[in-house]
Amino acid sequence: MEARRFVRPVNVALDSNILVYAAGVQRGTADIAKITRSRSILRDIANCALLVVPAQGLGELFNVLVRSGFDRAAARSTVSQIVATYQIAYSDAASFTGALDLATDCKLQFWDSLILSTAANAGCALLLSEDMQNGFTFRGVTIANPFIDPVHPALARLLNR
Repeated sequence: MEARRFVRPVNVALDSNILVYAAGVQRGTADIAKITRSRSILRDIANCALLVVPAQGLGELFNVLVRSGFDRAAARSTVSQIVATYQIAYSDAASFTGALDLATDCKLQFWDSLILSTAANAGCALLLSEDMQNGFTFRGVTIANPFIDPVHPALARLLNR
């Protein structure tokens, strides 16, 4: 009898900019392709990855939606839908300590550092982000920008490219 092999899905964190595009926010004509790509990637990796959203990203998403013309109720509904759909990773003292280290040692923005540190504490292997340095790795989390070609090899493996 052949033993069954179970593969644990990889945890993939989503930065707020990925969620902003997936929500359809368009600030220019170049964003149309990013909206399409973010939606496609989220759909394509949902079956092989546990998608994780750091709580910090939810607040950022809400603010961007409101600034982009969503009324507050619609923005709240969009954020609530994400909370119901994805795993949420909450910031704690360890996340803040890691973020302070990143912001100090690597000169990253604090709020980006908090998202990356929270993703690391949630056991993520990949963080999809447009804003952070593609390929940068912190405590086992590699940043991949899904909007550049070719995509990072770790993301390409999830997309079977």
